[in-house]
Amino acid sequence: MSDLHITRSDTDSKARYLATIDGLEGAGELTLSKASATLIVVDHTAVPDTMRGRGVAKALARAVIADARAAGQKIVPLCPFFKAYVARHREDTADVIA
Repeated sequence: MSDLHITRSDTDSKARYLATIDGLEGAGELTLSKASATLIVVDHTAVPDTMRGRGVAKALARAVIADARAAGQKIVPLCPFFKAYVARHREDTADVIA
């Protein structure tokens, strides 16, 4: 989706991914906690009604998985959406799921 933009902001113990779509109000969000340098916990995913059905949550999940893989981190999936996503994509996510 060419009009989808994902940004990440970090603090020492948390990170937040925001997804916006050109021309639509609101932002999708995925948050995580940094348990250690090698372990993160995905704890929340939300997408506003204005963005539903556009693959926003899936794009957020893919972004955090790609970032974790690049950083050599493992992910603990606490968020119900994220947990379901990795269950449906076990072969593609097994290397990063704790």
